[in-house]
Order: sequence, then C-alpha cells, then structure tokens
Amino acid sequence: MVTHVPAEARGDERGALLAFIEAQRGGLRRTLLGLTEEQAASRPSASELSLSGLLKHVAECELSWLRMAQERPNEKQREESTWHESFVLVGDETVPQMLAFWDTVAKQTEEFIHAVPSLDDTFPLPPAPWFPKDGRVSMRWMLLHLIEEIGRHAGHADIVRESLDGKTAFELVALANA
Repeated sequence: MVTHVPAEARGDERGALLAFIEAQRGGLRRTLLGLTEEQAASRPSASELSLSGLLKHVAECELSWLRMAQERPNEKQREESTWHESFVLVGDETVPQMLAFWDTVAKQTEEFIHAVPSLDDTFPLPPAPWFPKDGRVSMRWMLLHLIEEIGRHAGHADIVRESLDGKTAFELVALANA
C-alpha cells in the first residue's frame, strides 16, 4: 500500500527514517482494524501466519534490535524452544496488549535514536549463524533494517487480511481515516 510519508525537515535524517518506520508500523496495525481476537489469530491462507502473530513478531523484533543497539539484555529474548511463540499469542495475550506493547517499544526506539550522538555509531551483532563473526552495524543500518523487516511483514499482513475478509490496504486506510 502506497501511503505518503511526510517529508523530513531539511537535514533531519533521523526524522525521515523514523517516519518511514512509523508508516510501515501503520500498515501492519491497520490490518487488524475491526477484527475479533479469533479473526486476528486465524490463518486463512496457505501460510501459517496470522495477523496477531505477525503483530507480536514485529513488536518483539523491534525490541530485539533496540536492545542490541542499546547493548542491554532483551527482556523478551527467545530461544529455540520458545521461538514458535513469537508468531502466536499465548496465554492471556491479546491484540490490544500487543499493540500497546509495540507502542511502548516504538516510543523507546524513537527516544533512543534521538539521543544517540550519531547514526554512524555502531553496536555489535550477537553470535549467530546469519551474522558475520564480530559484526557491527550502525544505528542507520538498524533503522533501515527495521523499515525492511516491518515492511516485509506488513505485506504479509495485507495478504492475510485480504484472504480473511477481502479487505484491501486501500479499504483499511479509508476505514482508519473514517
């Protein structure tokens, strides 16, 4: 879904990158409009993805990257035995709770990015088969990665929502603005 992202103030690279992240967040959030918990948890397509599962995954993913950049422990760190729980609501978790959690993470991301001295500052990547040994990335790289990651899953969510009830991204933008 093409949406207009407001232009940044001249020279405000941080603001521009954060605005594009927020646009992608909005795309995923809109796919949940008007749905029950059961509808949000359903898997109407060939994929195993659900809207509530995608919501939880992107919120936890953003938190993970934020904590890596802050070089702080991740309070929602997953391990192999709990990885599957990052794509499904468990226990008493609800869509409104996940949206509120993601709002908190988003606010923390924005505050952190506005506080770092430079987007050129780097942080270490953890040991993992998909990261280079002793790899480091910049704050800018992290923001670009969040745009990519959230955007990818927002696209998945568009397909799941359309498979669920036929509503397209355009209809959901109109619904959100009504």
